Amino acid sequence: MSTTVIHQPRVIWDAARAFVRAAGAPGYHEFASEAHHRLGPEIYEALMDTHEYLVTEAARTGGDRTATDLEAGKWRVRLEELLHARPELTDPVRELTRRGLEL
Repeated sequence: MSTTVIHQPRVIWDAARAFVRAAGAPGYHEFASEAHHRLGPEIYEALMDTHEYLVTEAARTGGDRTATDLEAGKWRVRLEELLHARPELTDPVRELTRRGLEL
């Protein structure tokens, strides 16, 4: 029998990057809907906020990475708090991370 070790800080950082990527991708609405279903309305609303911020900043700056880096930091904290309070959501977060990185 083998045991899988999950390094939660890595899961959180990868997820943060993937969620921000998804928020700016053409498949954003599908991703946000799935996040709502798996993680709840608070995450969905945060994704909407990130999406709107990224769109606004892209128009304002022409695509400066500062906005995505800032949002990734916010998502790292948000996901850390979520998984600390609800560790059973680790697998759904990992699945959404895979989806977000595919967009």
